Amino acid sequence: MKRRRIARLVGTLLAAALALFAATGTRANDTVHVGKAQGTAWTFLPVDIGIEQGFFARQGLDVDSANLGGDAKVQQALAAGAIDFGLGSGPGMAFSAKGGASIGVAAFAGPPRNISAIVLADSPIMTIADLKGKMIAVSTVGSLSDWLATQMAIQEGWGQNGIKPVPLGAVETSLAALKAKQVDAVVLSTEAGFGLEERHEGRMLAAMDRFAPHFITHVVFAQRALVARNPALVTRFLKGFFAAIAFMKAHRDQTSAIAQRVLHQDATVVGKDYDVELTMFIADGRFDPQAVAVLKQSFVDMGTLPTKPADAAMFTTQFVPVKP
Repeated sequence: MKRRRIARLVGTLLAAALALFAATGTRANDTVHVGKAQGTAWTFLPVDIGIEQGFFARQGLDVDSANLGGDAKVQQALAAGAIDFGLGSGPGMAFSAKGGASIGVAAFAGPPRNISAIVLADSPIMTIADLKGKMIAVSTVGSLSDWLATQMAIQEGWGQNGIKPVPLGAVETSLAALKAKQVDAVVLSTEAGFGLEERHEGRMLAAMDRFAPHFITHVVFAQRALVARNPALVTRFLKGFFAAIAFMKAHRDQTSAIAQRVLHQDATVVGKDYDVELTMFIADGRFDPQAVAVLKQSFVDMGTLPTKPADAAMFTTQFVPVKP
């Protein structure tokens, strides 16, 4: 008799617990870790906006974001399992093509209007033509800034070795080298250029989209193991990410307010960022075939890969188009 009473009591308590769970929806969110190639890049704001505006939470995700200082470090963190997703560059898909631990799961920015060639305000360099043979800071070897600097040299007729790229990693390191006149110019974010111009410390010579009018500037990478093990998690992350992009397109003032806080820039600069860079965003994550062809050729031109890789080695289309 006593055992039956205990069994009934346990059953009652279990039913009450299940009812409470159903009523309150207390199922814990999944935590995912995201690495940004550059913390000061305006185009990486969808992560911050997705967190702040609750787009990831609506997908049952808690997102932890870190700034890693270059494409190579993003790929290293993915390989080490330190992050689940990485925000990197189109050229970063060369790491995937080499059999790396990550793969592109969505393209989110097109031609690189967010990257510019920048010099000091008092530099004798006045035009792109004056950069021939000069030392130019880039983030890492094989990165987007490295490729764009070399592409600039090729298209200007100087040849692949027409400039001297200097890989310096984080934005702060490149700016310090520029101010110390250890390099002649930097290929850096357009927003950094706007900031330097606002403080009368630098000048932008040109945005780099003129050298890559068909291009994939930024890609969401995921661990290959995660794609295979939990594709639903990848889908949920992308839904939150592209919902944030849609929000940015419709809310200039709120986006700029968040950008001021995250990027530590003033209202004038983030307003310019928005007006110049917003149109780069790809609404649904699709990989444009013409831009993919340019990337493949760039891998061969840079000596990154001996031959053009297959699409499947670089990215997967199983998650696109994304429908937030």
